[in-house]
Amino acid sequence: MVAFMNRSIDLLEGLAHESNNIFQMNRRGYVFLTADPTQVNLYQETSKQIALLGTGQLRLHFGNPEDPLLTKSPVEGFQGVPDGADLVFDPELIHSQFPFITNQAIGMLHTRRCGWLSAQQLGTYLLKKAQSCGARLLRGKVIGVKTSNDKLTSVIVDREGLPVEIAARNLVIATGPHLKETGALVGIDLPVYNELHGKVAINDPLKVIPRDAPLMVWSDPVCLSWSEGEIKELASDPKTCWLTEQLPAGVHFRPEGGKDSPVILMLWTYNLQPKEPTFPLNFDPFYPEVVLRGLVTMLPGMAVYLERIPKPYVDGGYYCKTQENRPLIGPTPVQGVYVYGALSGFGIMGAMAGGELLAAHLTDGSLPHYAPAFLLNRYQDPKYQALLAGWDVTSGQL
Repeated sequence: MVAFMNRSIDLLEGLAHESNNIFQMNRRGYVFLTADPTQVNLYQETSKQIALLGTGQLRLHFGNPEDPLLTKSPVEGFQGVPDGADLVFDPELIHSQFPFITNQAIGMLHTRRCGWLSAQQLGTYLLKKAQSCGARLLRGKVIGVKTSNDKLTSVIVDREGLPVEIAARNLVIATGPHLKETGALVGIDLPVYNELHGKVAINDPLKVIPRDAPLMVWSDPVCLSWSEGEIKELASDPKTCWLTEQLPAGVHFRPEGGKDSPVILMLWTYNLQPKEPTFPLNFDPFYPEVVLRGLVTMLPGMAVYLERIPKPYVDGGYYCKTQENRPLIGPTPVQGVYVYGALSGFGIMGAMAGGELLAAHLTDGSLPHYAPAFLLNRYQDPKYQALLAGWDVTSGQL
């Protein structure tokens, strides 16, 4: 996964250079924060292991506010930023970097070679490049796939109510949350499931969060703060009693838009139950307030909005995942049919290397060393099955 992601970011940077960064990629990084000494130790153990796999140097910081190695990431762009990660053990040093964070934070891991970009602009740029090479975009719904002797022969597409049969040598199943049902059209049971992930956009008119903040994640479980009366009322109703219980780690946020934008994005998937994909999306009516209350644990200043929450805009989608949170990229048992999906929370970040790998499979090109890790047939390997039995299902989750 490290080699795969490094390659993908290399390709993203190449596209950013050639397009004058039309999709506004930045490298503000991801900042993970904790108030738990055990979690600080886990930060160190995990980041050491990942550094050995090729993510870059792990830099340790113990308490010098003028530490020249602890540099701030630029607000825009991606050049001149160190790779690897910075692990900070001193609360005062954390607050010198991010004074708006709770004083309960005792450990911080700032991973550097990451950030965000405009997915819409990236997609538009890639589509135009493909069309300049002769690609055509046709819209329709796949309603059937024909095969003969386990070999693809044609695809049936509904176009404006009319079924059209298209002779085809190759078909790539890349239907995101519909991966499983599309695979069923070919008689393949793809080992994937979906989680509903939401994001809440609200305005921050009081500028509690600086516009140059990175993406920031609270790594500890959270108990929401309620008054005694609220706790009594919530606990008395089976539909709301869960709001008084401890909720999972992972509430996070980032600024959205330019320096003059007041918008912040708040995200927290506290319900990881598999979901059947349905549209339009249906979110818990409590979701915006729960996420805001969870965020107050990391950002005490956001409590100012609890009495009157700014009008939220809730959006999101599905994370299509395999059991171990690795993608499916490559051929299937049906000759000519390929799968590309289950990129879960790293879809945009991993899309470039994934597309390159898929193209190598389709054209019988040279495959990178990590190609076998993403094949569907890995689940037929007894050794791999043994590994799965001991893996954390949240491994690699973003």
